[in-house]
Amino acid sequence: MWYNIVVTLEGGPVIKKLRKVGNSNALLLDKAILELVGLDEGGDVQLTVDNGSLIVTPANPHPIDRKRFEACLDRVVTERREVLRRLAQ
Repeated sequence: MWYNIVVTLEGGPVIKKLRKVGNSNALLLDKAILELVGLDEGGDVQLTVDNGSLIVTPANPHPIDRKRFEACLDRVVTERREVLRRLAQ
């Protein structure tokens, strides 16, 4: 079973799907998104529900410098440009 998830970045929303894994569902995040929030594969996250929204926050993010953040954001926006354009319409 798949669910649509909207990941909102400074460049606009990115639609993700939950994927069934055993009796659970997994949210698969692109490497570029992990880099944006300071996460590595296998990193711990904190889940919070606020007014019907699921907020995923890195539990122990590693520091990211401003230039690296901007480069990652530019890459995500470039890779998702067409999807972002369609969502904005």
